[in-house]
Amino acid sequence: MDYDSVADELYALRPEEFTAARASAMASARTAGDRELAARIGALRKPSLAAWVSNLLVRSSPGEVEPLLRLGEGLRQAHQDLDGAQLRELSRRQHALIRALSLQARQLAKEAGHPIGEGVQREVENTLHAVLADPEAARAWAGARLTKPLDAAVGFPAVAEGARPQRPAPAPAPSRPGRKASEQQRRRLDRARKEAEATERELRGLRDEAAAADRAAGEAKRQVDALQRQVEELTGELERVRSEHQQARFAERTARERARTAGRRVREAGRKAATAADRLERLTSSDA
Repeated sequence: MDYDSVADELYALRPEEFTAARASAMASARTAGDRELAARIGALRKPSLAAWVSNLLVRSSPGEVEPLLRLGEGLRQAHQDLDGAQLRELSRRQHALIRALSLQARQLAKEAGHPIGEGVQREVENTLHAVLADPEAARAWAGARLTKPLDAAVGFPAVAEGARPQRPAPAPAPSRPGRKASEQQRRRLDRARKEAEATERELRGLRDEAAAADRAAGEAKRQVDALQRQVEELTGELERVRSEHQQARFAERTARERARTAGRRVREAGRKAATAADRLERLTSSDA
C-alpha cells in the first residue's frame, strides 16, 4: 500500500463511496503500522460533484489529456502576439472545444449513474477554461485528483471587434531577429490551430460514438425489459405448474393411503369370511 495508489483508487470511486473507502484505507494503513500514511490518507478531501466529473473525464478519456495540455501551451504562447481577428477565431475554437468536452463529461457522468445539471456542467467548463489558461491548473486537472472545480478567473482576455492587443511600436526597419520571432510565432499559431482542429475532429467522433452507444443502450434496455416481462410470465407459469404438481402429489399420496386402507379392509373381510365358512362347515357336519 502506498499513498499514490490509494489516492488514485479513492478519486476513481463514485462520490458516495469515497468516505467509507477512505476510512477503510486508513484502517488498513494503521493495521500495517504506517500511521503517517494513515494520516495522509485521512487528509484526502472528498471531491465535489463537479470535481468528480472533471476527474472522471481525465480517467475515462486519457487520450484527451495530452492534446488538451499541448493546446493550452500553444494558446498561451500564441495569445501574446496575435491580432484581433486571429484571437477571435482562436477563442471560438477554444469555446467549441470546451463545450464538446463538457458534454462528453456530462455523458460519462450519466453513464456512471450520476446525471448532472447545467450548474455542475458550467463548473466543469470553468475548470477546462482554467486548464487551457493556467499551467498549474492544467497539471492539477491532469492528475485526476481534484476536490473542487478550478477557478476560471485566470483566463484569456476577450478581444473586442476590431481591437488589437497592445504591442510595442514597430521599429523603422524590422531586424532579422524580429522577423525570426514573428516566424516562430506564426509556427506556434499554426501548431495550435492544427491541434485544436485535430482535437475537435476527435471530439466529434467521440460524440458520435457516445450517441451510438446511447442508442445501443436504449435498445438493450428495451430488450432487457421485454425479457424481464417474459421472465415474469414464465415465473408465474412455473409457480402455477409447481402448485399443480404439489396438488397432484398430494392427491397421489391420498389415493395410495386410501388404497392401502381398502387393502387392509379387504384382507380383514377375507379372514372373517374364511372364519365364517369354517364355522358353517363344522355346524353342517355336526348336524349330519
